[in-house]
Amino acid sequence: MKMYQRILVAIDIYSEYDYVLQRALSIATDKAHLNLLFVTLPTTYFQPYMSDVGGEYVAEIHKQAKLCLEDIATKNQIPIKQIYLPIGNTADEIHTLADEMHADLIVIGTHGRSGVKLLLGSTANSVLHGAKQDVLAVKMA
Repeated sequence: MKMYQRILVAIDIYSEYDYVLQRALSIATDKAHLNLLFVTLPTTYFQPYMSDVGGEYVAEIHKQAKLCLEDIATKNQIPIKQIYLPIGNTADEIHTLADEMHADLIVIGTHGRSGVKLLLGSTANSVLHGAKQDVLAVKMA
């Protein structure tokens, strides 16, 4: 069985992330090998839906995500230096960081409902199809 040395766990702090994190922790041979990621969507993502969204809104989301990720890392004895909070397209940022850190496994939650998305959510599907690493898609309840 392959032992993973660098695991990237992409979580959505606004969703049920605990099961995804617990699955990743159960695979990691050492918590020092585990890295947490939350991607904040850029202002351009929100503008078609809410025209008055500005940089302050994204900055506030980013700030709250940082506090939340630090709390999650501390509770799970994951070094704070191993949390990442990029701003951008979720799948692209996951691919970029996984490549930069030479990850050998990406762990992501999925809760797609129908068709291809019944197997994988759209983000998980995008991550899977663009990844150079193994991907563990954890089925969410």
